[in-house]
Amino acid sequence: MVERQSASMSSDSEVILCLLPSVLALFLFLILIRRKQQQTRLHLPPGNMGWPFLGETLGYLKPYSATSTGQFMEQHISRYGKIYKSNLFGEPTIVSADAGLNRFILQNEGRLFECSYPRSIGGILGKWSMLVLVGDMHRDMRMISLNFLSHARLRTHLMREVEKHTLLVLSSWKENSVFSAQDEAKKFTFNLMAKHIMSLDPGKPETEQLKKLYVTFMKGVVSAPVNLPGTAYRKALQSRSTILKFIESKMEERLKEGAENIDEDDLLGWVLKHSDLSKEQILDLILSLLFAGHETSSVAIALAIYFLPGCPNAIQQLREEHTEIAKAKKQAGETELNWDDYKKMGFTQCVISETLRLGNVVRFLHRKALKDVRYKGYDIPCGWKVLPVIAAVHLDPLLFDQPQHFNPWRWQQNNNSGASSSSYTSMTSSNFMPFGGGPRLCAGSELAKLEMAVFIHHLVLNFHWDLEDDLDQPFAFPFVDFQNGLPITARRHQNQSHI
Repeated sequence: MVERQSASMSSDSEVILCLLPSVLALFLFLILIRRKQQQTRLHLPPGNMGWPFLGETLGYLKPYSATSTGQFMEQHISRYGKIYKSNLFGEPTIVSADAGLNRFILQNEGRLFECSYPRSIGGILGKWSMLVLVGDMHRDMRMISLNFLSHARLRTHLMREVEKHTLLVLSSWKENSVFSAQDEAKKFTFNLMAKHIMSLDPGKPETEQLKKLYVTFMKGVVSAPVNLPGTAYRKALQSRSTILKFIESKMEERLKEGAENIDEDDLLGWVLKHSDLSKEQILDLILSLLFAGHETSSVAIALAIYFLPGCPNAIQQLREEHTEIAKAKKQAGETELNWDDYKKMGFTQCVISETLRLGNVVRFLHRKALKDVRYKGYDIPCGWKVLPVIAAVHLDPLLFDQPQHFNPWRWQQNNNSGASSSSYTSMTSSNFMPFGGGPRLCAGSELAKLEMAVFIHHLVLNFHWDLEDDLDQPFAFPFVDFQNGLPITARRHQNQSHI
């Protein structure tokens, strides 16, 4: 009897194993049929959904030159147009290289669309990170950041700190030695944000230890989300845990002093004193702002160092602009830059805008449709992912003349008449969105431009520099990075040092 039961069970197992491929094939067939039926009901944009589950994600994320849209985008736009459908990050997706649709998506944040990053991003940055939050909670977190980054604070405290940390980095540059400009930019922005957020002094053991942990953390953010021993993602999660413990210890030190004695000079103190956020929310906020404030600004500065040697006329005009500012300060007996000096950096702002347009630090955004939306005759179904590709608009030859050419003077053009103007006009361009737009416009955009302007001021006044690796260029991974660290050689101006 037992033998017959065993034989029966063995026979059943064999039947199941034989049927399994057929069942899977039927399952995939039904998915394709359902997808086809949905497409016939809706007027979706043209496109290719790729393989089941994987879709076209691997092709979309394949590294490419940051000053281009990449082969994947170029081929898809050429074949399907600027709005097309695909399957990316495991979800059906509408990809937009259309300036009008991108503006429409960002302006309708919270009504028709909402932020929707892959779960792996939330897993590593934290569920309370500003990058992944939506609705009222995002608004509250953003208001905290905006209050701390107020115009008054930028004009006074932050202006001084930015210049101080700029000079600290540039003064360490050795004559005629080869070093990584990308590492120097990261050192500048990390030290600034560590001071700004938690009052950590540059060079101190705890600051250097946090920097090492953060490097490991960042490698995981840009890696495949594979949580297995030895992977960059697993190491990043471990670093995240250690970083959060460090921030928590700093919180506890402040709280022991009593709420009325907490110093408001840094973001941690300001949040502890002026918000009712939980401990977990504060930890994720601090971590995400350290990430956002450090990584994007350092890449932007490295991009400016990379682009400028190819445009000697721009360097010459920058030197003229900043020499004039320096001479006026010397005559007034002043040493530190102030807000009035910053407002005189008109051409510098053009260089900043052109660097952000051509380099595209933030290349695309993750959104999701909250309702069925129709745009230019196409349907965007509720629940579908939507990717507004900012880089594709910035590099569109119909919107920007010779888009692959570094031309800061394009931002001095009057959009109506085409006449040259000395005024800075880039922020009036509706096609220029390096900091996103709508309710989720980057809270640190003004600080980022201030950092770049002050760094460029002291860089061009004090140094000539040459790129040492002609093959090293910015690549999108999708985060922009220099594979070899952007090695340069710097030489001080003779008898003109301002450091």
